[in-house]
Amino acid sequence: MNSSATFIPPAVSARARNMKRLGFGFGTRFFFAILVGLFWVVPAIWSSRFIAVMFLWNALFLALWLWDLIRMVKPNHLEFQRIWKSPPSLGVPSNVSIEMHNHGRQGIFAQVTDELPRSLRREPPTVEIAAAGGRQASAGYTILPAQRGDLRLGKLYVRYQSALRLAERWAVADISGAVRVLPNLEQATKQTLFLIRSRQVAMERRRRRVRGLGREFESLREYRGGDELRNICWTATARRSKLITRVFQVERSQSVWIVLDAGRLLRAQIVQASSSLRLSKLDYAVDAALALAQVAMHSGDRVGLLAYGREIQQNLNAGRGASHLRQIVESLALVRPEPYEADHGRAARAILSENKRRSLVVWITDLAETAGMPDVVEYALQMTRRHLVLFAAIGQPDLNELVARRPESEEEMFRYIAGIEIVQRRELLLRRLRQQGVLAMELLPGALTSALVNQYLDIKDRSLI
Repeated sequence: MNSSATFIPPAVSARARNMKRLGFGFGTRFFFAILVGLFWVVPAIWSSRFIAVMFLWNALFLALWLWDLIRMVKPNHLEFQRIWKSPPSLGVPSNVSIEMHNHGRQGIFAQVTDELPRSLRREPPTVEIAAAGGRQASAGYTILPAQRGDLRLGKLYVRYQSALRLAERWAVADISGAVRVLPNLEQATKQTLFLIRSRQVAMERRRRRVRGLGREFESLREYRGGDELRNICWTATARRSKLITRVFQVERSQSVWIVLDAGRLLRAQIVQASSSLRLSKLDYAVDAALALAQVAMHSGDRVGLLAYGREIQQNLNAGRGASHLRQIVESLALVRPEPYEADHGRAARAILSENKRRSLVVWITDLAETAGMPDVVEYALQMTRRHLVLFAAIGQPDLNELVARRPESEEEMFRYIAGIEIVQRRELLLRRLRQQGVLAMELLPGALTSALVNQYLDIKDRSLI
């Protein structure tokens, strides 16, 4: 990503107010003082005068509590702000800071609880902040987003005391709002660095002028032995009275369409090894789509996006540039899995109707276990008449582990045979796609991103589009 700072949510601030009608209570030291006062009960066994001493002790600390409560900073003199240090991305730890500005004269010790959805953090974070009068202080916590899309953030609940710790006030700051959890931006950035340091840049610089590579016209030069006859420019030859041939370069302004299946098959959960999060196949597909989009744009191609379930969820025409990449990131963040079968025909018709020029269509999906031919296979074959289709079926790691393990019981044998049948059927479907000109492959979720990027680079090198 050119700059992840553009995706950082804006800071939200608000003044605190009383959480309840009686927004105050007793501090920790007050209860300790009352507990100490109970020790006067022991000598009161021998003399009743100590009962009066106990009541005087409690009255003294009750008066001190009231004095501490009256002089304590009022809630409306406290201003709170939630500050994001980095954009929230799926599966990536992110830091959030709570800043408190004390506009009062007395210093306070505050305990602040942030109301966050469970998909950002399993338990609501609580931080402790100490700020002198007229000063500001902050404390932070870490989140680990487990769900993409728009999430609703709640309020800040505050309990604060003065230096005496006898009285306590309860307040709430309404800094609620929405935040958008994006795909994994770090992974996309790593893939861009991979492109810069990989063979793509070096090979484009060397091969851009090699004859026969690509079909985009670059210049004219004299004919040399080994040049293809079809590249001779006869009009230039007639003008110069010597053979002149055309020099071509790798096309850099091509269209790449990324098609994402958001149907029920991609709701399957996969445990992420690095963070133990349970991410869906669709989450892996979204991350791969973002990385591929960034690499393709860096290579000079225009990128379009189509995400679909029963209906078209997101549809962005092919484009390039920083603003278009931002639109892709925002659109991918909103792609959601659906609990029913996706309408593959609707997606194929949308691509065929909106894109007449031959393009690379990267279709990220999965294969349903049906008696007949899956619809997605039929529509992929239909699209090969006009476009180059890269068909990526996301595999299931559990299935691969099942067929790789030797069965040791009758029950495991039945599971093993069923697993073998599924694997063979999937391979037959992928083989049929390859025979019809589709670049079909089955990829595990963790290897999806790198495999698609490498396949795209290979397609560019071979000038297949």
